Amino acid sequence: MAEQETATAPEPAKAEEPPVIKVEGLVNKFGDFAVHDGLDLEVRRGEIIGVVGGSGTGKSVLMRSIIGLQYPTAGHIEVLGRTITGVDLDQKIGVRRRWGVLFQGGALFSTLTVGENVEVPIKQFYPEIEEGLRKEIARYKVLLSGLPEEAIAKYPSELSGGMKKRAGLARALALDPELLFLDEPTAGLDPIGAAKFDRQTRELKETLGLTVFLITHDLDTLYEICDRVAVLADKQVIAVGTIPELLETKHPWIEEYFNGPRGRGARNTHNLKTLSASEQVW
Repeated sequence: MAEQETATAPEPAKAEEPPVIKVEGLVNKFGDFAVHDGLDLEVRRGEIIGVVGGSGTGKSVLMRSIIGLQYPTAGHIEVLGRTITGVDLDQKIGVRRRWGVLFQGGALFSTLTVGENVEVPIKQFYPEIEEGLRKEIARYKVLLSGLPEEAIAKYPSELSGGMKKRAGLARALALDPELLFLDEPTAGLDPIGAAKFDRQTRELKETLGLTVFLITHDLDTLYEICDRVAVLADKQVIAVGTIPELLETKHPWIEEYFNGPRGRGARNTHNLKTLSASEQVW
């Protein structure tokens, strides 16, 4: 008698992980002028998403809306499973501990040293931590940002532009965030400094398991470290995807941005690096 084959039940499909950031129907108006009108965006856990767009498309306004510094005219925003829109500050405190922000230029407090700047969010959210431990945490974050230890005692006026960025990064990492917001982090840096910052961002993302929301104009940054790119135009996010996917999108701004002289240059440089890396493997 032939043995019966035992049918194997198919494994149930895994539920898709909810987005870390979910923006629906966002409207931001200043007077009669609408910066965003019905903007939608989802950010996946563990990705570096680059946000690009022409001047005045509201990239920083979008970030400020997500972190609760800008009150939208309409729309719904969730971050790390918590609603941000339409709730008071006390309700946002819990989720604010779980993200870090690097603003343009670093936004450091000029009267505080680098170490003291890093201590600010620790004091704010964890006032029970004693001073010695707080200073040790600040020291570790400064070193993690790539600054030398002696920078801890320096004031912002004593730092170069690149060092200010790293000091701002150290402060953004102070609370061991799950989510990191970077607003034009390589703006004003020389090409070598910008490339180092890009590499460090990727390393921090992989080491710490971060999700990174990155506003940038830097095409090299997009090619080097971004998993996906969101394009703002016409008061909305008009496209989200990998760069090869965006290159297939027939929108005038996208075509000009990625296929202009600088876009072609960044793509060629990236392709050469990829080719060189594959040759080394072989």
